[in-house]
Amino acid sequence: MSEYILSSVDDRGIATITINRPDRKNAMGFQMLGSFIQTVSDLGADPAVRVIILTGGTEGCFCAGTDLSDLKQVSGTKTNLRGESDDRGRWWPLVACPKPIIAAIDGPAVGMGAEFTSQCDVRIATPRARFAWNFVHRGLIPDTGAGTWLLPRILGPQKALELLYSGEFLAAADAAELGYVKQIVPTEDLMAAAQAQAEKFLQGAPGSIAKIKSMVYEGLERGIDEHMEVHTANLKACIQSKDHVEGVKAFLEKRQPVFTGE
Repeated sequence: MSEYILSSVDDRGIATITINRPDRKNAMGFQMLGSFIQTVSDLGADPAVRVIILTGGTEGCFCAGTDLSDLKQVSGTKTNLRGESDDRGRWWPLVACPKPIIAAIDGPAVGMGAEFTSQCDVRIATPRARFAWNFVHRGLIPDTGAGTWLLPRILGPQKALELLYSGEFLAAADAAELGYVKQIVPTEDLMAAAQAQAEKFLQGAPGSIAKIKSMVYEGLERGIDEHMEVHTANLKACIQSKDHVEGVKAFLEKRQPVFTGE
């Protein structure tokens, strides 16, 4: 399935994952999904990778969701679950990844495709991007759990429930107005805009960013006392890191820091 999930890493440490199945509008089959999850995990563990951009390889389409021909074959069996409830690396691979992830969205992101966009940290789209959590039309609930957990926290419960109950499309302009999409750019400028956003993230220390990402997402589900325990432990680790020493030194020397993730 590697021909459907493409990845590359440039010399700056910006990785790109491309969902590339044009004959199915980038719909995810189960084996293809396994390749996607593994690719995200591998890039997340690669110290040379600093930021990841997720996009669709078919012009005018991000991801049409689950390949229904696969779903039909396994419906009603245990194989339609990708893991146990606590296996978040398989349900939410993009959230579990310690690197910042930017979604570059051109065209429809439907079903699982919409779920993937919710799992990304920043979303940049073209005017023809649109989003639909249409699971109720298939007798399902949002298949990764992101639609019922992350989406209400991004959009608020009322708007999230409206989209989830109806399965209707959310247009790019409306997504931007709601804050779901950070920026709308012409199709020809999409990857340049995603790269520009990625370059901003390259200015930060990798260890700090990884800790911030985990604390933000995990902080959505825990109390302030537990959060502050994690905060103080992570802050102590940052203070003792080589990147902190480099950050202070670079500031005093009035130059850009060179972070190594140590």
